[in-house]
Amino acid sequence: MTLRSADEASPSVSVRYRDESVREICLERLRLADFAESAPWRRVRSVHGQAHYSGSYASATTGGHVVYESRLELARLLLADFDPDVREIFAQPCQVKARVGDRTRRHVPDFLLATRSGTVRVVNVKPADRLDDPKIAEALAWPGELIQRHGWEYEIWSGGDQIVLENVRFLAAYRRPGIVPERELEQAWQQTADGEPLAVVEHRLAGGRPVYEIRPAFMALIWSGRLVTDLSRPLSGDSVLWRHQ
Repeated sequence: MTLRSADEASPSVSVRYRDESVREICLERLRLADFAESAPWRRVRSVHGQAHYSGSYASATTGGHVVYESRLELARLLLADFDPDVREIFAQPCQVKARVGDRTRRHVPDFLLATRSGTVRVVNVKPADRLDDPKIAEALAWPGELIQRHGWEYEIWSGGDQIVLENVRFLAAYRRPGIVPERELEQAWQQTADGEPLAVVEHRLAGGRPVYEIRPAFMALIWSGRLVTDLSRPLSGDSVLWRHQ
């Protein structure tokens, strides 16, 4: 794979904005700020009988909806929304164009993630069994080379630990502010001591009430990161809780 030098054909990125305008930016001048007020490059539609499962996810991180085009993309999106270091999520953020060999190539990444630690990560989601296809591997390789050369991170994601994913899917039901009253969240926070199993804290806080009435507060605290536990094991009363300051 040969990427032409900038003097032959400078790689560029096209960004679509909410007002339907499109801006083409030389890759070397691209900044995170260029994605402010941007819209997904493609319009995602759900059509009866289509092969892919697409939709729109209400993100706690962005406070808005983020589109996805497959269940695998939704799984990566959930993990990004759960990650406390991720502060911005853009789906189908742009179209990358570059001269690769003797051809002009175009590529639309699946996600762009901006983190609180200052990194920018471009993510492509693809099932593991398709990465063995040389055409797909090459189609993912050249944009990755460009992105890394630009100083941003590049990730090809094919799935994660299924127990972690199931736990995060469950916790996502408690992601929106206001789902659990703030007073109940603070009571659960104050009642939790580091190293205690969830069931012990629940019974102490319940005070004779059914445990299911106060469990949402703990789930919301885990989602927000104020409480942490080992999500590589199924969530249960045995899950040990730790307060994250």
